Amino acid sequence: MATRNHHQVKSQQIIVSPALVPASRVPRDDESRPAPSGEATLESHPIGRVFYAPFDVVFSRFDVVEPDLLYLSNERAGSVLTPDNVRGTPELVIEIGSPSTRARDETTKRRLYEWAGVSEYWVVDPELDLIRVYRQGGDHFARAVEWSAEAGDMLTTPLFPGLEIPLARVFAA
Repeated sequence: MATRNHHQVKSQQIIVSPALVPASRVPRDDESRPAPSGEATLESHPIGRVFYAPFDVVFSRFDVVEPDLLYLSNERAGSVLTPDNVRGTPELVIEIGSPSTRARDETTKRRLYEWAGVSEYWVVDPELDLIRVYRQGGDHFARAVEWSAEAGDMLTTPLFPGLEIPLARVFAA
């Protein structure tokens, strides 16, 4: 796959990073799929859809991002999903950290997702086999909770009632 530069606009700052995929578009129903670990939960309880990058989220004219994964409940999708992108706030945003994006994911993007009212923001660290979870606590994110495979933690969220996935399974690859 050919590389192209991906431009994200955050608070009137342009951030350029390499992208390995064509421009964003709304995936067909067979392309918006649950993340592999949550597949059974969303298939048995079809409460929303998971979208993978490339898929833009437009918070404002100056704040456009492309998260690695995002979740929209069926209810919210009806008001924010367009043929080209999401124009509004997803309930869940997931960024998969890498050495080149870690600082931006933990600062600039975290602050933007907090400001926009994202219910949960997960930063996945595949090098340490952990997930840092930020949840809205009023008008801001509460202190991050860290779950790790080493500690035997289970991935859970109130957004997917009944979801319990051992982090060891998430990072087994």
